[in-house]
This record gives sequence, C-alpha cells and structure tokens, in this order.
Amino acid sequence: MGSIADPGELTQTQPPPPQPPPSFDDFQRQTSLMTSCTLLWKELSDHFTSLEQNLEKKSAALKAKLKTLDFQTNTSLDELNRRESTLSTVLSMALEKVEKSKAGAILSVAQQNGVSNGAESGEGEVDDSLGVFLKLKTFCIRMDFKNFWGFVVVRKKELESLRQEIPKALGECVDPPKFVLEAISEVFPVDTRKGNDNSANNSNNNGNYDLGWACVLLLESLVPVLVDPMLGKKRMLVTPSIKEKAEEIAEIWKKSLEDRGGVENVKTPDVHTFLQHLVTFGIVKEEDLGLYRKLVVASAWRKQMPKLAVSLGLADKMPDIIEELISRGQQVDAVHFIFEVDLVDEFPPVPLLKAFLKDAKKLATSILGDPNNTGRAAHMAAKKEQSAIRAVIKCIEEYKLEAEFPPENLKKRLEQLEKTKTEKRKPVVVPANKRTRASNGEHVPPAKAGRLTNAYVSSFPAAPTFVRSPSHSPYHAGVPAYPSPPAIYGHGSRSPSPYVYSPEAYPGAPVTYPAYGGYGSPMAPAYQQPYY
Repeated sequence: MGSIADPGELTQTQPPPPQPPPSFDDFQRQTSLMTSCTLLWKELSDHFTSLEQNLEKKSAALKAKLKTLDFQTNTSLDELNRRESTLSTVLSMALEKVEKSKAGAILSVAQQNGVSNGAESGEGEVDDSLGVFLKLKTFCIRMDFKNFWGFVVVRKKELESLRQEIPKALGECVDPPKFVLEAISEVFPVDTRKGNDNSANNSNNNGNYDLGWACVLLLESLVPVLVDPMLGKKRMLVTPSIKEKAEEIAEIWKKSLEDRGGVENVKTPDVHTFLQHLVTFGIVKEEDLGLYRKLVVASAWRKQMPKLAVSLGLADKMPDIIEELISRGQQVDAVHFIFEVDLVDEFPPVPLLKAFLKDAKKLATSILGDPNNTGRAAHMAAKKEQSAIRAVIKCIEEYKLEAEFPPENLKKRLEQLEKTKTEKRKPVVVPANKRTRASNGEHVPPAKAGRLTNAYVSSFPAAPTFVRSPSHSPYHAGVPAYPSPPAIYGHGSRSPSPYVYSPEAYPGAPVTYPAYGGYGSPMAPAYQQPYY
C-alpha cells in the first residue's frame, strides 16, 4: 500500500488557477459606482448644510422673538407700575373734580330758581362763542341733558363753535359719559321721536330730520374729557357701569339692523354714530370686525371713516378695503384711506385719481346719450363732471400732489364748465314796450290788446258823433278811453300777441289796487300792473 500524501504538500505543489484579466465593463461599473457615491455624498452634504442654515435662522428668529417678548413684557410691567403709581393721584383728581362739579351744580340750581322757563330751555339769544359756552356750561353743571340737547340741535350752522365749546362744557359735568348717553338717547340707538314736525326750532319735538351729526359731535367731544390726565388715551376714564351700558346700547343698535334693511340700507349718519360710539367708550369687539368692515366700506365717503377704521382695529384689513373701494369706482375715497395708513407705495394715488376722472367722463358721456332724458342730460352730465373735478382738485391740494398731478388743466376745465352753465342760465332780454309815453311814463296798452277775434259786430247804424259845445269848459284831466279789456282781466281775449311785462314801464314797488269798479269808473286804472 502506498502512503497517503500530506495535504500541505499537495497545496504547495499545485499552482493557483490563473485570474481572468479585468474587463472594460468592470471598469465602467466601478467608475459609475464611484460617481454615484460622489453625487450622493454631495447631495447629503448640501442637505445637511441647508438644515444647519435653517436651524440657525430659526434660532435667530426665536432669539429675536424672545428679545421682543422680553422688551414687551418689561414695557407692560413698567406701564402697569406706572398705572398703579398714578392711580391714586388720578382718583384723587377725579374725586376733586366731582366735588367741584357738584358744588357748582348746587350753586347753579340755587341761582336759577328765579329764572324763567324760556331761559332754562335755552331759547334765549346767544350772540358769540362765549355766550354759547356759558349756556352749555350751565346745562352741564346742572346735568340738564334735555335742554342741552335741544340747545345743540338747533345750532347746526354754528357747528365749528360748538365743536370748540362742547368739550370744555362737558368737563364741568359730574358724570360726562352718562350725560352724553342720556342726551343722545332720543335718537340713538333707536330713534324714538314721533310726528313729522321738521321744524328745528322745537327742542322737545325735533321731528324726523337727521340728528346724526349732533350725536357724532357729542361723542367726539366726549373723548378728550375721558382721557387719563396723566396717561392720555392709553387709559380712558370710563367706569365699568358706563361701559356695560354702552355695550348694551351697541347690541341694541346691531339687533335693529334688520329693521333698518341690513348693512346696505342703513343710513350713513347712523353708521357714523354707532362706530364713534364704539371708539369713544372703547368697546370694540374682535368678533365684530367683519361687521365693522362692511359698515366702513358702505360709508367710506365720510371724512372721518379712515381714522375710525384704524381706531376700530381694521388697520390690517386696509389693503382689502382699499381694493374693494377701487373696484366700486370710489377711487377718491380709496386715496383717503391710502394716506391714512401710508400705503402710497403699494397704491399710487395719482393713477387712481386719473382713473376716477376717466370714469366720470364716461358717465357724463353716457348721460348725454340717454334718449329718455334729453331735456336735462346736458345739465346732469356737466354737474357730474364738475363734482368729479372738484373732488380730485381738493384731494391734490390736501395731500400735496401738485408735482405729480398739476391741477391747472383741471381748473381750466372747471371754469369752462362753469362758464357754459352760466351762459345757459342767462335770461332772455325783453325789449321795452315802444308804446310808452315819454312825457310822464304812463303806460299805454299795446295796439293789438283791443283786437278781439270774437268781437261783436252790431247790425245797427253807428251812433252819431257828438261835438262839444264851445261854451263848455275843458276838463282839467282827461279820462282815457278804455279799449277792449286784455286777457289780464279774464274776459276771454284770444289775442295772438299777449302783453309782455316790462319792468321799465313800472318804476317803484308793486301796489295793491282797489276793487275794479267797471269800465266807466274813474277808479279804473289804464292797465293793471301784475305782481312779481
């Protein structure tokens, strides 16, 4: 038997199999793999770099917010500390004022015991602003809101004087907020007046004419009275009971919107009064911002609406409000809102004003082309264009836009329209009657006045002519012969040439003539003078 070979010896003696040479495909595969790995690494590296940058930005934003919150917190704490430190001082000042007003009211009542009712009702004559203030002050000291209201509503023509004097007079009230709410309670939140007496001279029954201007005036005048003497408008001196009552009034007004026809049909003075009521007493509610926005847009033409909108918390919604006004064709109103919140860069005002003029011109042209209104079409079209030009000129001057939009051409166009309007209004000049006696100015009726188309023709012979005897003395004043009466006496004359009144023939004022005594009466005038 042969011996078994050692495995180690076999391994050493057998040569390894030859390795196949690397192919080109393997090389390309390796190259592709390396490229993919490189791209994936780069993508991952960029991704992590972007994440790191975003984290850094968010971290910086969080730090800025924390810093802002810390600043606001510190500011609020300082404000609270200031309020707390000034509260005792303000309360003492308010109590002192109340005591002073109370003493003044007691003194005023004592002094007014002998005054007549007419003077108490505010019916006396007041000539100057000092007299207006003294009268208002008397009502305020005595908390006589009824006569105060009656005194104000009959003086709309003295609005500027009232605007200056009412705040000072309200400062003399013991309770100014309650006084104002009681004064306007006749028409706000619901108009409780009865009857149709439109006379502004009756302070107790003011009829159904608009008194919204008076409500707004009193609510605006109350604002400077309610501000904190040390903190200003940051703290309004409104007691919780008064604020609760003001909120109840606001809710009543909102519930009455349905009876008024909704937001679209409510009167603008009522809207203005409601919004000013909210601002004055600081009772704006965030859940009602949608309602406030609708009311502001519906009454955007009011001068005070932009400021009221900001006070109502609608500053963030101003771009939407401006766009809606532009879409409605109220570009001038939109410009007022733009300047109130300083959005001139976002909404350039000059293109809006030009677009407003263009729309007004198109409307005037359409009015002229209306076949159903040819009589007044020219007048209405010119009036529409004039109104638009005046509004744009006023806007340019108010916001100093002369450099961007020179108003000279607009003023020339306005003068041209005014001139055309004036020429159309010139009366027709009637020439003086030629049949006027130059000696004494006595008027002689026109020759055709006696021509009657239905004149009676007699079949009898003409009456003989009587000759005056030489022995008879002549009359001192001849009585003029009376022709057939003209149409003015109502005898049915159909003369084609009626008498035209000539002022030159009748110097002096019109007179009242006695009863006509017949054609043979010496009292009968030659021709009756018509009264104008």
